[in-house]
Amino acid sequence: MASTAIPDSGDDAADEPLWLTPDEKEAWTGLVSLVLLLPGRLESPLQHAAGLTLFEYLVLSHISEARQRRLRMSELAYLASGSLSRLSNVVKRFEQRGWVERSPDPDDGRYTVATLTDSGYEVVVAAAPTHVRSVRKFVLDPLTAADQKALARIAAKLRIRPSDLQ
Repeated sequence: MASTAIPDSGDDAADEPLWLTPDEKEAWTGLVSLVLLLPGRLESPLQHAAGLTLFEYLVLSHISEARQRRLRMSELAYLASGSLSRLSNVVKRFEQRGWVERSPDPDDGRYTVATLTDSGYEVVVAAAPTHVRSVRKFVLDPLTAADQKALARIAAKLRIRPSDLQ
């Protein structure tokens, strides 16, 4: 619903939502389309080429880019845009495949660190070209350099960072 009001429920006018303008609705529906449709377009080639979901690839990729190929699980969950429980299940499967090892954080034992093994690194290196091609095709190539900078700026403004990672 854009600028039209819903029937009066008897509540005070101060409780009335501020309905979206047509421009706001266009921005919102565009964002929702990106959030819901883009992951599938990025995931399908990864599934076909490497047998990985987008989330699994992001987990491996973020660990591979970290110093010493190690990340706290809480930071990794944020970077891969997943819950700690989802991440824990994926990392457990990766441990069984010999791709990742978990251990207490040597700096603070309250945290768990995920470390990418050499075989896990080989998996992400093999999958990376497929992912990069998809990112270029579906995200970067349709945009001008100015569009890319605007997208990065907007994404930074909308980024939600858990309080324990602030």
